[in-house]
Amino acid sequence: MVRGTTRSSGRLAEIEAVGAHAVRADPDRLGTLLPLLEGVSAVCWLMGGAGGPSEAVAALHGPRLQSLLAKLVDTPVRGLAYEAAGTVPAGLLAEGSAIVRAAGATHRMPVRVVEQQPAPIGEWVGAMGSAVAHVLTA
Repeated sequence: MVRGTTRSSGRLAEIEAVGAHAVRADPDRLGTLLPLLEGVSAVCWLMGGAGGPSEAVAALHGPRLQSLLAKLVDTPVRGLAYEAAGTVPAGLLAEGSAIVRAAGATHRMPVRVVEQQPAPIGEWVGAMGSAVAHVLTA
């Protein structure tokens, strides 16, 4: 998922080039995201580098994330991997991590919190790959 910006077209192509399915959606509006979950087994909430107004970024790691996790229960999605590293303030990442872990326990949903920094990219890709593998095999 790539948020709709002028850079999005290039990012969508980069994601598709490595074999993943990329879509344009707005994480601030879960209604743009939920219809795209048909046939999806794992969601990766990669918002550790989210930008924009501080209130919007806080919502992505707080109420928006919490709402998404509650809605995933009624979808075919098996679990979620959460990016808990990046440029977002550490307090927001800690809040998001706590929300993810609590939802995993409450809904008996496999979740993983990935604290690997995005650079070097190879280590980040490995950590996210392991998280997704855990979600899919739990």
